[in-house]
Amino acid sequence: MLHQMEGDSSDDRLEALMDDPPPPSTTSTSDISEHEFSCHCCYDILVNPTTLTCGHNFCRHCLALWWESSHKNECPECREKWEGFPKINILLRDATDKLFGEVVQRRRAEIQDNPKVSRSLLAFQRYGDNLGRSRTNQHKGAGFFFSGVLTALSCVAVMVLVYHWSSSVVEEHDLLISKPVSRWTPEEVVSWLEHLGPWAQLYREPFLQEKVNGRLLLMLGDEELSKPPYSIENQAHRRAVVAELDRVKVLGVKPPQNLWEYKAANAGKSLFMLYALKRSPRLTLFYLYLFDYSETFLPFLHTCCPAITRIDQTVESSFLYTQVEPSWRQWGEFLVKYLLLPYQLIAEFAWDWLGVHYWTSRFIIVNAMLLSVLEGCALWRIWTRANIRALPGKMWSHMWKMLSQGFAFALLWPFVPQFVCNCLFYWALYFSPIINIDLVVQQLMHPETQAL
Repeated sequence: MLHQMEGDSSDDRLEALMDDPPPPSTTSTSDISEHEFSCHCCYDILVNPTTLTCGHNFCRHCLALWWESSHKNECPECREKWEGFPKINILLRDATDKLFGEVVQRRRAEIQDNPKVSRSLLAFQRYGDNLGRSRTNQHKGAGFFFSGVLTALSCVAVMVLVYHWSSSVVEEHDLLISKPVSRWTPEEVVSWLEHLGPWAQLYREPFLQEKVNGRLLLMLGDEELSKPPYSIENQAHRRAVVAELDRVKVLGVKPPQNLWEYKAANAGKSLFMLYALKRSPRLTLFYLYLFDYSETFLPFLHTCCPAITRIDQTVESSFLYTQVEPSWRQWGEFLVKYLLLPYQLIAEFAWDWLGVHYWTSRFIIVNAMLLSVLEGCALWRIWTRANIRALPGKMWSHMWKMLSQGFAFALLWPFVPQFVCNCLFYWALYFSPIINIDLVVQQLMHPETQAL
């Protein structure tokens, strides 16, 4: 109550000074107490005075520096929390400009020349803008209602997609991706052979005549395939069959050939990679390099950073190509993209699968582009705030957060229903780009270089 009375009396004195200024022959600015127009932080004449709810006045840049250093919405003097976002006291500003014009102009010039103070003012004003937008969003009325309806319809669409793919598309997947190779029938062995490529049709009949089942297939090697009754004399064909057979022996099942087969065979791993590549692509790729090198990382690297090959390269040699060690040129290209544009690697990988996953690949490419823009905006914020020294700490906290989330995911995965996992998978795959479009629009409409 006392603070309110003091504020009212101060405003009355200011109005009297503005309306009835004293005669210049008898009164000067030296007769006015500068203490009444001094900031309680810098103890100098107020510049853009800002009045808090407690009644205390501060220079706006002093309040911004205090807010940035303390991260608290409270008065620097009495520690009372302010409500809303502090505004400039226009009446007090006009009075200080009129009574102490030269001092105020000099101080304003000093503030503009100080980059640290300018960045603090920028961050403080950006905080106020975000606070105002959040309060506006809480009172959107009909707009907020329709936004909720759109979210509900999106959830329904995800459930419909999950039900559709669970009941029809998944059934069309090759059953060999989940059936142990030791239980394969001769017909399934021939089906596996035909999936290697058109050239494998040449050796279909010998496998059928010998009735090679899964157990016999595991016993075949390079020497057996080169002799009758198989007689695979072409060395490239034989190497391709042996290489794929080695993969089958390691996995115990047929390797997945597309995204849906991979998801059916590795439901938890596919969901983890989908969210991890979005949140932290560098850590996820490093994880694949350490723990899934030959099966996932090596084909990914060869797809994103292909080596210079001959024009007359055959189909079977291209099949073996994804299993060879990358060259130094490939490693160099991959590391540059890995450090600077990790989402471009994901887009290039999806681009290579356009012929198999037409719309899905396009969703992934668009999402990768949007995530690249968001990452660039985040880096620009760090640069404009001159907060480079805090970057290692942010990286360490981010890495710790991702590791803890991955560990929690591994613990909770056995207890999560498959339907819920499918909903999360398709939401991240098809609806995440829509959310990222909104985030990119917000970043572009409120750039960090906006002048205050």
